[in-house]
Amino acid sequence: MFISSQFEGGNIDCIDSSDPSNILLNIRADHQSDFYQWFYFRAANVKDLDCRYVITNAAGASYQKGWEGYRAVASYDREFWFRVDTSFDGENLVIEHNSSEDQVYFAYFAPYSMERHADLIAFAQTSARCQVETIGTTLDGQAMDCLRFGEIDQGHKNIWMVARQHPGETMAEWWMEGMVNRLVDHSDPVVTAILDKATIYLVPNMNPDGSRRGHLRTNAVGSNLNREWDNPTLEKSPEVLCVLEKIKQTGLDFGLDVHGDEALPYNFIAGTEGIPGWDPARQQQLDLFKTTLANVNPDFQFEHGYPVNHAGSANMSYCSSSLAQRFEALVMTLEMPFKDASDTVDQIQGWSPERCGRLAHSCLDTLHLCWDQVVK
Repeated sequence: MFISSQFEGGNIDCIDSSDPSNILLNIRADHQSDFYQWFYFRAANVKDLDCRYVITNAAGASYQKGWEGYRAVASYDREFWFRVDTSFDGENLVIEHNSSEDQVYFAYFAPYSMERHADLIAFAQTSARCQVETIGTTLDGQAMDCLRFGEIDQGHKNIWMVARQHPGETMAEWWMEGMVNRLVDHSDPVVTAILDKATIYLVPNMNPDGSRRGHLRTNAVGSNLNREWDNPTLEKSPEVLCVLEKIKQTGLDFGLDVHGDEALPYNFIAGTEGIPGWDPARQQQLDLFKTTLANVNPDFQFEHGYPVNHAGSANMSYCSSSLAQRFEALVMTLEMPFKDASDTVDQIQGWSPERCGRLAHSCLDTLHLCWDQVVK
């Protein structure tokens, strides 16, 4: 038996694989950071073996509640990811699986590689609707890709959507893939109607370095990018710096920052109620968008989520809070689960890449339905 994570986005250290019933593993922490929870590894020569993979440092992971009720994903072809028996005893995360193939991959959530990201960007630019711009580089020298859909027009509103500030939250880029696939469809009347009055900017991956390195939450030097929007620097957060400069050039009239939450088994939106500029009008916008999205897609709900910040208590280093205050616009954080959406359970896949893509489509439908109220 061989355990390996020596590939893009891989993360695991094998302590002992001599006994298939007690394979001992550890998750590596992000570089220059204490964050860890993302894992992605391959087990080889395991066909028809009853294997028990024990992640021995699970109790010290960044979000211990993320293991409660969680099931890992596995794949034979790295395209279709299914859930496998997983348990947490307060110390160890235990994954049990008898593989029908010689090799099987396991991950915290369905991985989204930088190679797939490159394919997504290349595909998007073949659409006459899309222009691709490299707006900066990361600390590891990777490109920061920005997609623009629609024409630049003085009368157009500017819509910004960014994803995967935290690289282990791969569901965010699966959501972006769904968004791109819909925006390039010239036969879609909703997309046509929106692009008649708006220019849409997408940053599908805010953290290429962390994605390639197999990080959970940080970039190449251990910076949590979603704590850098008040004062990004070339030394710590060039990813945020270049995106923010581009947003300043275009302006922003509506924004979504797309994430995943380790602990909560729900899709939900976190607003920016704690910013200094919050008022009843923005509250009405937020409530309308959330209720409409819940009506459009049963996978989304608004009963469960983060506690609402009190007036004036927002952390202004967060992307959504910083942009909402700076541009006086509705900016929201969309959260998706690593587990499953508890109200709409899928026993085979749980929350999945396919459902991420459909939720992106629903967000676009919701934007269309609420346009006059939420885009100012």
